[in-house]
Amino acid sequence: MSAACSQEFWGLFVDSISGKSWNTLERFTFIILDSATMLIKKSVFYTSLILGLLVGQVARLHPPVLSQAVLEKTTAAPQLLQPAAQKNLVAVKGVSLTVSDMDQALAFYTKVLPFKKVSDTEVMGTEYERLQGVFGLRMRVVQLQLGRESIELIDYLTPGGRPIPVDSRSNDLWFQHIAIVVRDMDAAYKHLRQHKVQHASTGPQRFPDSIPAAAGIEAFYFRDPDGHNLEIIFFPPDKGDPRWQEPTKELFLGIDHTAIAISNTQVNRKFYENLLGLELLGHSENFGTEQEHLNNVFGARLLISGLKAPTGSGVEFLDYLAPTNGRPIPLDSKADDLWHWATILQVTNIEQAAEHLRQGGATFISPGVITLPPNKLGFRKGFLVKDPDGHVLRVVQL
Repeated sequence: MSAACSQEFWGLFVDSISGKSWNTLERFTFIILDSATMLIKKSVFYTSLILGLLVGQVARLHPPVLSQAVLEKTTAAPQLLQPAAQKNLVAVKGVSLTVSDMDQALAFYTKVLPFKKVSDTEVMGTEYERLQGVFGLRMRVVQLQLGRESIELIDYLTPGGRPIPVDSRSNDLWFQHIAIVVRDMDAAYKHLRQHKVQHASTGPQRFPDSIPAAAGIEAFYFRDPDGHNLEIIFFPPDKGDPRWQEPTKELFLGIDHTAIAISNTQVNRKFYENLLGLELLGHSENFGTEQEHLNNVFGARLLISGLKAPTGSGVEFLDYLAPTNGRPIPLDSKADDLWHWATILQVTNIEQAAEHLRQGGATFISPGVITLPPNKLGFRKGFLVKDPDGHVLRVVQL
């Protein structure tokens, strides 16, 4: 009650109990009811405010990439789409990543690492803006090749996005890397040390025999000048693609897979298998000091799933069973932000691929299938779409 209302309340209370007036008693009763109503309204208001703040905080910490209805639709994606998607999928063509300075990036990828430059072009215009979801862009795009695999670097001359957070960890959901196969881990690590690369792992790690699916594999994480994670990996004779065992004098052989941190294996499997047509190769649950020091995450325990297209490199899920405090991809992410990666999938019929993804409730970055000017980026039609955690895929038709 206000001070004035309180004074009136006690005056009326004295009059009513002394029997001076029924009107006084009625007025006294009204004030009680009015005050009770006010208290209830305030209680409801403050309860709603507190709940709103709590919901807002949860949404800030764990913003959904897709609405719950869309997630349920994605999780229950029709199994009937899978055979058609598998038939339509041709290859995982590689990955695209955004860099801040193309000349600096090229010096790293072609001198520290032995990638070969295949093409170098600048593009701008409405078609590319619609494809990438970035207005007013001008991009320098460079194609690089290592062995049979290729990657794409994009430098946004305009407008230019945000850097990778300096406190990024391997269990943050924007984490992605490419795994470069090496013939000799010790020699490859020595080469990288000579060029003073930034460590992401404490050093090369060899997985123990207690993890049968990974036993004998050696791996090391490091970063490029912009902070993108890269991996070198060595496969013993009984692991990996047989071609990694072919005799060669080359130290760096090619790209085995791209790996992404995810929040839910089941949801992502249904997305990548039913809607895109990749096939699961196998699972491994990795833990222990080797995994902790590889990822540089204390207590790391991962469910790792490997998927493949008919040709090209694989896609690997890194589902952190522990710790579970990895941060989500920011909802306002754009293709010119430096944490942007795009896994490139080639299909036979791009309109069919887009329709499958729409039926599955996927979030599109491009407004639809975009037809590009010929002889610019190496494909005729394409679009960008997000997976359930917000990782970007570029689907293309040559």
